[in-house]
Amino acid sequence: MIRSMLYATDLGAYAPFVLQHALVLARRFSAELHVIHAVEPMGSFAESVLQSYLDAPALEELHLSGVSTMMASIEKRVLDTFSEELADGEADLALIRAVRVRQGDPAEVILDQARRLRVDLVVLGSHSRVGEAEVPLGRTAARVLQLAQAPVYLVPLTQAPGRRKS
Repeated sequence: MIRSMLYATDLGAYAPFVLQHALVLARRFSAELHVIHAVEPMGSFAESVLQSYLDAPALEELHLSGVSTMMASIEKRVLDTFSEELADGEADLALIRAVRVRQGDPAEVILDQARRLRVDLVVLGSHSRVGEAEVPLGRTAARVLQLAQAPVYLVPLTQAPGRRKS
């Protein structure tokens, strides 16, 4: 029985396609749908540039307030995008229990949220970039498939978004 699901999105070109799969499943099983988006941490180069321009207290403030403000902004953007893209508008939005944005390695963030929420199913796409269609699985999808404790529904992304194979 599927009562709760986690849809992992990269907000990329394929995201609306994968979201439709998640919504169909959520409707079919009357399941709660949780959404997670992972923001990769700032690289060491960017961090060192900031350190050269900001003193320690300012850098700490940026990390504390800036990151949380950015995460909240991304969460709002995700919800706004869903509102614009969903065919069944309010009914589809009602299936979404929560949208979370977390900083960290995408696979680790997805696996952590799946465990914390105790979801019955994880939904994600096989790739994050359009140009990776010739590769069987992206790095994040492969790691989630290998390490997830819940079943994984993997949406194959083998063609450009919006195009169907004939």
